[in-house]
Amino acid sequence: MKRREFLGAAAGVIAAPALVSSARAEDRIEWRMTTAWPKGAPGVGVNAQRLADRIGAMSGGRLTVKLYGAGELVPPFEVFDTVSQGICEMGHGSPYYWQGKNPVFHYFTGVPFGLMAPEMAGWLQFGGAQALWDEAYAPFGVVPFYAGSSGVQAGGWLNREIKNLDDLKGLRFRIAGLGGEVMRRLGVSVVLTPPGEIYSAMQNRTIDAAEWVGRWNDMAFGLNKVAKYYYLPAFHEAGPALELLVNKKKFDALPADLQEIVRGAAMASAAEALADFTFHNIEAFHRLTVEGGPELREWPEPVAAELARVSREVLAELAASSELAGRVAASHDAYLAKAREWSRWSDAAMLGLRIRHPLD
Repeated sequence: MKRREFLGAAAGVIAAPALVSSARAEDRIEWRMTTAWPKGAPGVGVNAQRLADRIGAMSGGRLTVKLYGAGELVPPFEVFDTVSQGICEMGHGSPYYWQGKNPVFHYFTGVPFGLMAPEMAGWLQFGGAQALWDEAYAPFGVVPFYAGSSGVQAGGWLNREIKNLDDLKGLRFRIAGLGGEVMRRLGVSVVLTPPGEIYSAMQNRTIDAAEWVGRWNDMAFGLNKVAKYYYLPAFHEAGPALELLVNKKKFDALPADLQEIVRGAAMASAAEALADFTFHNIEAFHRLTVEGGPELREWPEPVAAELARVSREVLAELAASSELAGRVAASHDAYLAKAREWSRWSDAAMLGLRIRHPLD
């Protein structure tokens, strides 16, 4: 199946819920949501649409949300400004896309060697991080809601094998977030190509490597057709967060029950999005191993060790960049230390046990 056909099919399987409105016409509120993703893109675009549709269904039609994909109203990296200025009431993206506003936003997507998806959800919902996130976005008149995660992402599709640190130098790599800054310090030429342009950039060899999301999204975009090597996992995106952005003035003007519907719809979307990514990444990776294609690789240990060293350097600078960043970093790092301690005897131990003693 061709890339465009796949994206079209992915969009086509999502049927909007039948909406029978009990609201009077004068009580209905119509909002717009702009996204950083191509409309119908697996995982990201699809779950943004589901979230928009769920708000309409849960509210009985009192609050309806029309979704616009990347580029339909504004470019993908202008979603935050569009919501901040009230041009659109809602947006869907990931916090590190707007790190130019405040680098502390990186923590609310995820940082190198950081939190896994369930750990991120725990930190936000029960570890005090939501209040810090709200504080970070408050100067821009935007309210953030956690809207799920892709789970562990992939390190990237490369047309150069990485055997040592020298192989990174001069590599033209589409890589986002703090992972991009880490790579830049190791001699990589970092390019932040918008999602919808990654495939053509790889195909035309204007970039040598690209990381996007994971098996499902990457293969839907055809990246397995334009690369020789597939590096796993992503050192910089262990469980990156998706977000629903809402203009604060518009949100505050909603009746209390509609505010709670927006919150509830975002929470439902968070669980649904992670389940969606988990299932389809497993299926896509199996298909990749059966069909063949790029060779699977892990980062060589000396490279991984240097990635970790430079990540600590980058994160220390980020933590020192402002008083707020210091508080966010302290909260995150204390929780991460406890999470590492627990996961050693829970998730990591169970995964190792399952690999060593398969049932088949």
